[in-house]
Amino acid sequence: MVGTSAPLPPALEQIVQRFQRVSDPKQRYEQLLSLAKRLEALPESDKTSENKVSGCTSQVYITAELVDGKVKFHGDSDSQLVKGLVALLIRGLNDLTPAQILQITPDFIQATGLNVSLTPSRANGFYNIFRMMQQKALQLGANA
Repeated sequence: MVGTSAPLPPALEQIVQRFQRVSDPKQRYEQLLSLAKRLEALPESDKTSENKVSGCTSQVYITAELVDGKVKFHGDSDSQLVKGLVALLIRGLNDLTPAQILQITPDFIQATGLNVSLTPSRANGFYNIFRMMQQKALQLGANA
């Protein structure tokens, strides 16, 4: 189990375990790029300033909607590696309630081994993306 304030949701736990099985940093990058390729395209109309993640060197956009009490995220980035991080977070956090998302801490990235391979600016970008997803979940929960 990863050292977080609450157990990881099953989808996120599965992603962490998949990365833990790979010891080579290059193969971890390949896993991220594979996630990026499978990320659903974000419509250009959603690439607005309110959906833009600040504090990222890449252009990153995140949208969220509440469907039957569960958050559905969508996102995109102009960097394939960052797009992979977006895809990882979307897969791990989709279909959770806002309250569940707010209980997760971003330190699970350390268990994937990705944190040692990310440049400081990419690691910072990961945390900014994660924070924005939590903020959107908080807003959706407050408006529900």
